[in-house]
Amino acid sequence: MYHMPIAQKEPIRLFKSDFLEFFTHISPVTIVVVWLPVAIFFLVRTVLNLPAGAGWAFIPLCFAGGLFIWTLSEYVLHRFLFHYIPKSKKVERIFFLFHGIHHVQPQVKTRLVMPLPVSIPLAALFYGFFWLVFAVLLGVPLWVGPFFSGFLIGYLIYDLMHYAEHHFPMRSGYAKYIKRYHMQHHYKTPSARFGVSNPLWDYVFGTGVKEEI
Repeated sequence: MYHMPIAQKEPIRLFKSDFLEFFTHISPVTIVVVWLPVAIFFLVRTVLNLPAGAGWAFIPLCFAGGLFIWTLSEYVLHRFLFHYIPKSKKVERIFFLFHGIHHVQPQVKTRLVMPLPVSIPLAALFYGFFWLVFAVLLGVPLWVGPFFSGFLIGYLIYDLMHYAEHHFPMRSGYAKYIKRYHMQHHYKTPSARFGVSNPLWDYVFGTGVKEEI
C-alpha cells in the first residue's frame, strides 16, 4: 500500500467528529511528558524494590536489552503492521488512518509521532509480553521494570528522531545520514528502508537497499 506524497500543508481531516479528529494530532512534547515519567518510574521502582544484599548489575543490562529490543520492534511494526497491505477497502481505511496519512502528508508536524490512542494499547501489550517472559517463564520479575524502561526510552528516541528527520536540517554526521535514509523510504523506496532511528534490521533482513520497481 503506497500513497503518493502531496505538498498540501493543511492537514487532511480524518474524522467528521471534532472529538475524534483531536486525537489524530499530537505534539512531540506530549509523548515526552507522558512516557518519560513512566520509564523513570519503572526504573526507580526496581531499584527501590531490590532485596537487601541483592546485586544490581542486571538493571543496566536489562535496560540496554530493552533499548535493543525496541530497535527490532520498530522495524517489525513499521514493516509488517504500518505497511500491511489490506485486502478490503474497510481495512485499508483503518491502516490509512494511522500510517497511510503520514505517507500522503509526510511534513504535517502534528502527525509525526505516535498518538496516545495507539501508543498506550501497544505499550500495555508489550508490558504484558515482557511480564510473561521474565516473571512467569523465567521467574525473574525484577527484570521487567528496567527492561520495559529501556524499551520506552528506545521508543521515545525513535519518535523524536522521526520528528527531527522531517523538520530539522540535520546536515552532518549520523543525523544527516539517517534523515536521508528515511526520506528515501518516503520518496524513493516505500517498501524498503523501514528503520527510522537506525538501519540495522534493514541490513539484517535485506530491506536496506531494495529499490522500488
